[in-house]
Amino acid sequence: MEHLVPTDDELIAEIRQGKAEALETLVSRYETRVYNLAYKMLGNQQDAEDVLQDTFLNVVRSLDSFKSRSSFSTWLYRVATNAALTRLRQRTRRDKSESEFLDEVYSIKDAAHAESRMVDWSDRPAQQLLDDEAKRVMEEAIDELPEIYRVVFVLRDVQGLPAAEVAEVLGLSVPAVKSRLHRARLFLRNRLSDYFTVGAE
Repeated sequence: MEHLVPTDDELIAEIRQGKAEALETLVSRYETRVYNLAYKMLGNQQDAEDVLQDTFLNVVRSLDSFKSRSSFSTWLYRVATNAALTRLRQRTRRDKSESEFLDEVYSIKDAAHAESRMVDWSDRPAQQLLDDEAKRVMEEAIDELPEIYRVVFVLRDVQGLPAAEVAEVLGLSVPAVKSRLHRARLFLRNRLSDYFTVGAE
């Protein structure tokens, strides 16, 4: 008889009944995605591991508040994102303010010309496009994004969530998600233009 893979809802029901193996299965199913989200948000392995632990501790503590109005994965991303943002805000380094960021995004002498010479990589996985050096530059550029833009970029372009789900995770409207994503992409394209234009010529 074929063994059926339990759904998230079935695992949650078993966890509520005190079945530890169900929790292990759920953690195994999502731990890589949560870790990757935290690492891209924080750029630090130890912080990402701490966020991973905090996320699943918070899931266990708050599982009774999960009412299945959204999918478990969406709820989990919300918990993980909040844990990552909390860790990010605890850092002492000065984050680039939104006004400074927008000034930098739109300080390109000719934004239309700048965009025209940049390859549109936003619809392709970054891992397929970047060599090791460009990945380092990308990570540094992501780290420069103010958190309201960084989290949208990571959820949408790195994790691959649909815009509607990103909006649900963050409690934003879809137009707000798209606006922040556009600004983040402009900034990152400007940072990475040398890498992509060389390859495209």
